[in-house]
Amino acid sequence: MKARIRKLFNDLGETFWVVPGLAVAAGILLALGLVHVDRTDSLTDGLRKTWLYDGGGTGARTLLGAIASSAIGVAGTVFSITIAALSLAAGQMGPRLLRNFTRDRGNQLTLGIFLGTFAYALMVLRSIRTQDEGEFVPHLALSAGLFLAMICVATLVYFVAHIASRINVDTVIDLVGEDLRAAIQRLTTKEPQPEAPDASIWSDGQVVCDPRRGYLQELDTDGLADWAAERDAQILLLVRPGDHVFPGSPIAVVTPETEGAQEAVRAATALGSKRMSSADLEFAVRQLVEVAVRALSPGINDPYTALSVLDRLGAALCDIGPFHLRSGVVMRQGKPVLVVRNVDYDGLADSMFHLIRQNARGSATVLVRQLEVLAAIASCETAPHRLATLSRHAGLVLADAERSVSNADDLDDVRNRYRRFIRTRRGEVLAASGRVDPHAP
Repeated sequence: MKARIRKLFNDLGETFWVVPGLAVAAGILLALGLVHVDRTDSLTDGLRKTWLYDGGGTGARTLLGAIASSAIGVAGTVFSITIAALSLAAGQMGPRLLRNFTRDRGNQLTLGIFLGTFAYALMVLRSIRTQDEGEFVPHLALSAGLFLAMICVATLVYFVAHIASRINVDTVIDLVGEDLRAAIQRLTTKEPQPEAPDASIWSDGQVVCDPRRGYLQELDTDGLADWAAERDAQILLLVRPGDHVFPGSPIAVVTPETEGAQEAVRAATALGSKRMSSADLEFAVRQLVEVAVRALSPGINDPYTALSVLDRLGAALCDIGPFHLRSGVVMRQGKPVLVVRNVDYDGLADSMFHLIRQNARGSATVLVRQLEVLAAIASCETAPHRLATLSRHAGLVLADAERSVSNADDLDDVRNRYRRFIRTRRGEVLAASGRVDPHAP
């Protein structure tokens, strides 16, 4: 249930209508409240004449009509600009990055302020009466409408500057990089991770199949582990966040066979139509990689964007340096009760560097930068298995350069960066004997 609640909140956060809808509701409630205050006649004449609107009913209707028509007109323009920005982002940076625009609070608040002002003006307008109708002019509500109109002007200026910044590729890379950094903070730990139990214990286990379909978006590991501990059972999840679940496919093995296992596994998992970075570290990486791969395509041919992406990916692996990636083994009372196949360092590095290297063949600029980034990561690492992974990727970059870079000078640059990587790696390995290894048991 917790997984589904988290999924609901994530979905609401990425939905474009929630904030504008709340703003419209707030505008209606504010209008009703201020009109009620005006009807009670609790305002002094001095305050009304000094600070508040003091015109008649006809002028009040004209004023609110102008505010309402202007607000809804600009709201339409704001929506059109947002759609144009979404189209530009989808074409140049990939459709999977659209969520960074739809969940953007600046866009949502801008549209909400204009729609809320429109709703407010309409609700106040319906309460105005001219002299022929028994005059009633809500002076406080009209003055608040003028104030909201000024806020709309300031919001429009903000929106133009905001949207111009948001469609900048460096800004998009920074935003996705922050998503990756947040995912790393959630999915790493300082504590040494327990090892998974022997695989033989699952051979006679109860296989749990799921009739649903979609990507695993959220997983309530604590709830599922508690359920297993209460029944003295052990659970192996065959899927991890980001994996696609096919209808009727096995998603878990429970040993020994336990009543209610299928219901417990289904209650602890939430599926959806798309991947999410909240619990899926590889997806956060692939969003950045997609920007780089599109930038390296012949139609765009923008290597500098790929260089920026490599810098963020390198910083992410340096952030992981002092920490352990969670092994996915959940303990209760010293016994492993739940095992989730989480991504390891090798898989994470593969998802970061393979596609960029493959699409950068022949581009000495990108290959050189990839070796520089690998050297920078190696300078932050002490774990031998991680250094071996970085060496493997450096060797792949050099091999691709040997085959695809035709200019001798460019190829020499790549070889020099590879030799620099080797020196950096050897220096870190030698220095590791005098340093505290955070990955040591």
